Order: sequence, then C-alpha cells, then structure tokens
Amino acid sequence: MFTHVFENADVPALWLAAGALGIAVISYVLGCFNGSVIVSKYILGDDVRTHGSGNAGLTNFYRTFGGPLTLAVILSDVLKAVLAVLFGALIAGQLSPELVVVSKYWAGTFCLLGHMYPFTFQFRGGKGILSGGTIVWMIDWRIGLVAWAAFLILVILTKYVSLGSCAAAASFPITSAVIFRDGLIILLALILGGLVIWKHRGNIYRLIHGTESKFSIHRGGKRSAAPVKPEEPAPDVEEKEDGV
Repeated sequence: MFTHVFENADVPALWLAAGALGIAVISYVLGCFNGSVIVSKYILGDDVRTHGSGNAGLTNFYRTFGGPLTLAVILSDVLKAVLAVLFGALIAGQLSPELVVVSKYWAGTFCLLGHMYPFTFQFRGGKGILSGGTIVWMIDWRIGLVAWAAFLILVILTKYVSLGSCAAAASFPITSAVIFRDGLIILLALILGGLVIWKHRGNIYRLIHGTESKFSIHRGGKRSAAPVKPEEPAPDVEEKEDGV
C-alpha cells in the first residue's frame, strides 16, 4: 500500500477532505504573512524587494537594512510556521491520532507555499529556509537536528547560505523516509524539500559557475542604492542571491 495512515485512521472521506482543505487554507494564509516585506514596506517604508537580490527573505533583509528589526522578521517567519503546524496537528488530532504526523507535513507544505508565493504580495515571497527550518523541528526533532546540522556545517565551512539551504532541504525527505517509512509522508517531504531547492535554482546556477555571493555577518544596515538588475543570465531564474 502507498500509505497506511488513512486505513488506520478510519475517518470518513468527507471529514478527511474537509480537514485537509481547512488545514491547507489556514496554513497558506499564515505563510503569506511575510515578515521581511511587512517590516520593510510598512514599518521602514522601503520594500526590501527593491533592494539587493530582490528576494523577500531574511538574508536580503539583513543585508539591506540590518538592525534590531531583523529579529522581528525572524520571529514572524518562525511564529507563522509554528502556528500552521500546531493548527494542522490540532485539527488532525480531533479526527484521529493517526493523522497527526502527516498533517504536520501537509500544513508545512502549504505554509511554505504561502511564504514563497504569497497572494498578499503579488506572489513574490522568500525562499523558505527559516520557516522551513522551523517546520522540520515541529515535525520531529531528529529531522530538525539533521537538517540544521547540514545547514550550519556547510554555511560555516563555505559561507554559502544557499549551499547549506539546499543540503538541508535534500536531507529532509531522506530522514523522513528513514523515520516514518510511509509513502504519503515521503511524498510530502519530497515536495517540501523540492520547493526549497527550486527556489534556490538561481543560487545553484551561480554556485556551479563560481559567482555566488558569500554571507557575512558584517553586511547589514546599508541599503542598496539601485533596484534589482540581473547580474548574469540564468535559465528561468529570477532570484540573484541566497536568502531565506
């Protein structure tokens, strides 16, 4: 069988569909609250997407504005992921305890979609590393430990946030398969990890060609004077730098 989750849950199909739809909608809406855009556009009055890489993520916000408001962006991206996964687990738990784990993956997927493609900000969001990194901890601490270890080790050794991000994303479906051994969970893990890697396709292109930007903790608080301009052509790529 592809998955035993639904068989073991023994929940009517109508309730399953209603629960899945509700979790998907709420999680996506929560994901659309992009801290980087909200803080830069409505508090600082200067949309982060008009600076640096043009990415609406933590890295570009920090490089552009720096300062204590970076913490507000971090808290926003973490909190929405926590709320989405907790909501998914709560709804699923009311239907059947068997659905709790898979509901975390389901909620995480739609929260990440909201973060990356928010309808509130013309579908221009971040790359999902901070929110995704929170989601993996919420699903299972062992998965979170592996993903964050891969991320931190590579970033410390190479200074490439994008490389660490892709490694963490690639580890997610592998550890999910080892721990849960369920077809549906593995599929959702592949989608989650694949979304992050897809959003980093421009970074992968530049890593291969040796033109990727390295991260420095000393870069922040100084805004880019010019709007976004592509540094070099890359097939089907919009983002220019690493980011979360």
